[in-house]
Amino acid sequence: MVDSTREDVSRSVDTLSFEEALTELEGIVRDLETGKGKLEEAVAAYERGAALRRHCEKLLAEAEQKVQAIVETAAGPTLRDAG
Repeated sequence: MVDSTREDVSRSVDTLSFEEALTELEGIVRDLETGKGKLEEAVAAYERGAALRRHCEKLLAEAEQKVQAIVETAAGPTLRDAG
């Protein structure tokens, strides 16, 4: 396994930006695909990767909601809303 994964384990997933979490997740996937390393490390990396994926999905959902609110505000009220 790559040392950067071990360094990042101590950092809480919730404190990572989307870009940081995605980069770390990509590294974990690459490491797991090689099949190298001990089973315990692979399991821990997989668990971290699952947490990173959930975090990324949460951040994307929040961003989508913000964009949707912006679009709705920019569109203004529709005829249906006025009635």
